[in-house]
Amino acid sequence: MSTPFATPFNAELIDDYYQRWLDNPGAVDAQWRAFFEGFTLAANGNTAALLAGTGDSDTAKAEKKQSRVDSLIFHYRSIGHFEAHLDPLGPPPAPHARLSLAEYGLGEEDLALSFNVGHYLSGGGMRLRDLIDNLARTYCGYVGVEYIHIQDTEVRRWLQSRMEPVFNRPSFERAQQLRILRRLHKAETFERFLHTRFLGQKRFALEGAETLIPLLDTLVEFCPALGIKELVLGMAHRGRLNVLASVFRKSYEFMLEEFSENYVPDTVAGDGDVKYHLGYENQVATTSGATVTLSLAANPSHLEAVDPVVQGKARARQRLLGDTLRKKVVPLLIHGDAAFAGQGIVAEVLNFSQLPGYSTGGTIHVVVNNQIGFTTNPAEARSSRYCTDIAKMVDAPIFHVNGDHPEHVCMVAELALEFRQQFGRDVVIDMYCYRRQGHNEADEPAFTQPVLYRKIAEHPAISELYSRELVTAGTLAQPEADALKNEYLAGLEEALAKVKKAAQDKADLRAKLEGSTGRFQPPYSFVPAPTAVPRALIEQAVRGLTTLPDTFKPNPKIKRLIETRAKALSDNHPIDWAFGESLAFATLLLEQTPVRLSGQDVERGTFSQRHCVLNDLETNAKFSPLKNLSPTQSQFCVYNSSLSEAAVLGFDYGYSLDFPTMLCIWEAQFGDFANGAQSIIDQFISSAESKWQRHSGIVMLLPHGYEGQGPEHSSARLERFLQLCAENNLQVCNLTTPAQIFHALRRQMRRDFKKPLIVMSPKSLLRNPAAVSTLDDLTTGHFQEIIDDPAAPTQAERLILCSGKVYYDLVDQREKRQATSTAIVRVEQLYPLHAERLTQLAAKYAKAKVVWCQDESQNMGAWSFIAPQLETLFGRKPAYAGRDASASPAVGALSLHKIEQAALLQQAFTL
Repeated sequence: MSTPFATPFNAELIDDYYQRWLDNPGAVDAQWRAFFEGFTLAANGNTAALLAGTGDSDTAKAEKKQSRVDSLIFHYRSIGHFEAHLDPLGPPPAPHARLSLAEYGLGEEDLALSFNVGHYLSGGGMRLRDLIDNLARTYCGYVGVEYIHIQDTEVRRWLQSRMEPVFNRPSFERAQQLRILRRLHKAETFERFLHTRFLGQKRFALEGAETLIPLLDTLVEFCPALGIKELVLGMAHRGRLNVLASVFRKSYEFMLEEFSENYVPDTVAGDGDVKYHLGYENQVATTSGATVTLSLAANPSHLEAVDPVVQGKARARQRLLGDTLRKKVVPLLIHGDAAFAGQGIVAEVLNFSQLPGYSTGGTIHVVVNNQIGFTTNPAEARSSRYCTDIAKMVDAPIFHVNGDHPEHVCMVAELALEFRQQFGRDVVIDMYCYRRQGHNEADEPAFTQPVLYRKIAEHPAISELYSRELVTAGTLAQPEADALKNEYLAGLEEALAKVKKAAQDKADLRAKLEGSTGRFQPPYSFVPAPTAVPRALIEQAVRGLTTLPDTFKPNPKIKRLIETRAKALSDNHPIDWAFGESLAFATLLLEQTPVRLSGQDVERGTFSQRHCVLNDLETNAKFSPLKNLSPTQSQFCVYNSSLSEAAVLGFDYGYSLDFPTMLCIWEAQFGDFANGAQSIIDQFISSAESKWQRHSGIVMLLPHGYEGQGPEHSSARLERFLQLCAENNLQVCNLTTPAQIFHALRRQMRRDFKKPLIVMSPKSLLRNPAAVSTLDDLTTGHFQEIIDDPAAPTQAERLILCSGKVYYDLVDQREKRQATSTAIVRVEQLYPLHAERLTQLAAKYAKAKVVWCQDESQNMGAWSFIAPQLETLFGRKPAYAGRDASASPAVGALSLHKIEQAALLQQAFTL
């Protein structure tokens, strides 16, 4: 029985041809035209006959065989990687049934026949035997390629044009081959030296994956030819020290000094971190004479958490270089196989690929595929065939390559970088290798993988295999190969000898720290920053924010909102929170300070309050007043983000690191959604200054407030941020007026130090008529960490301290109770707590009963943090007025919320 023309296995091929036929019937051959015409018309049952492949003429038979050969070519392109020899520890895979001749109705008798094989293979006809040989060499060698999933035909054709004429075989000149071998020797020598001189110390060795070094070296070398000026890298700890030494060319002397048990980094202003987490940057000279700037982001042990940070850093660098085409700065992420498949943030970052506010023009992803995760085998770690299958979601080509064949790896590296520059898209290199040591050097892998590690113990080093290959090919004589092997050992011995001498003085140490990504800055200060603006500037900002093009037709509600805002000038109308925020942005922009606002639905605002991007009622054309304030203003960037917290916050944090003169803001849709980004908050925002001396001015706006919206939309988990506070690492605020957010945002950009700013931003206060300010509040004064009660009695009997929205509830309650002997003080900045100002208030209210009142439950909010400090500053324990401790942040029923709220307000005035 003959094989049908159409089968389940060539459906993708038929779909591809069908799309071409729809575009242009002449773009496919006669049989395909007949097939689609017959299929479309489905007349007189002829479609069924065509699908069955019937037809008696010689021409019909030849065309039928040609179609089967076309299908064979397609399947080699699609699944040839099933037969690729990727595992350096295993034999080549067995022939795959779907690539057999019989699968396509072909036999041995057809091998001598010639067929049309398309433009990219030969430009004409080829015997089937030669065709299969070429296809196998291209797609079933030491490189396996997945690219047929890419929906763009142009991209697929481009890849074919680069791979098929050279059969995916490298053709490096002798000088390049010797460079590859030297990089292998350098990597292996470094690991062996550390293993013997610092036995048992953790270094997370690269052994078994040393080909990563020539891979990265090839990328660096190829950058100048493609116009690339900078590579921004992120990677976990495995192989990091080797990359620093062999690619970044970090001083051997300094690296070995870090291994000393007595090493104390006396230039570190904080707690520091282990050596395999630290960042580094350097300008590396290439053989072309050009230099490439390499930057490795500091990272925690959360394996993929650094990915969005690198993306943000790269985008910031692109902006600083004016790289609007995103061709000069390239992000490069190095992953582990288990982490790439297992960590959800990988998918979140991949999704940035083509997003307007987050794209970096394509990322090079390198997976160091150890084929194991700690002690977990691949079958236990993922459901997919490959650890890289997640990358198909963004149509990224995936190159699987055998790490024991460094020339193939380097060839793929060049192709991947060229692809990125050509199409501005992500690309993945999946380098199959192994892990010669355990998870770390103190680990015994034979406990869980005894058979695998017996095989690894017997497996030759990569440099040995490659040297043997070059000697066999006559490229290298054995004595020369032996000499190359010892080139780097002397340098390491010399560096170690220097380290063992007397300790270096600070000048020497600082010289060696020049490549560190750490920075030093002045300490935190409560000295008010100059945030008030001249009246003329605020008037210009108001006019700019309330002026629309004559042809623009806004929504009627938006029109009324703009008219109301314009009255701030004409009628001295009070301004609300959203307008105060917009005026902070506008005045900064007019003073040449750029602003970036990012997060879910930030253009409009979760609560329909911001409206910094307007849509024409008839054309849906967009207009942003903040981008049209003045021809000379700085740039305003606002982006509705993907529905992600961890990746987007990580991106904006990375952006803030490399563009410190820009106000970078991330807003959560609701404050409690920030817990989806907890690893970014814990590992970067709160601790990076102490660990890595990396300073960020990132602003986090977290809507917070107990208003009966239930457990999920009430709390931004203020207590968690306060628990993270120490050493003046964060600024945590719960503000109550538009003037306060105006001055707080401007303060971020008007001081000589950077600290993250965490704001418990309001919800109901956005429209509370009491929560307003005037333009005069913006043209005078400054940010106030503590706001005293302007209506406080001379001899107050009760002092209620609070923070945030509950202030207005307390004021309203005081009026209802006519509690004229009660003062209400707002703690606007909870950390760093302005102890000196509170001490002054303690003296003023020396005889008053002190009460802390909060909306949150007793085990949440600020109570646990501030109670002991108030006791110290006021000399007496404060009473607590608030909700009882609870497992959930808030009740679900509005009626219960009202009961609780009434109770805590009563407590505040009666305890």
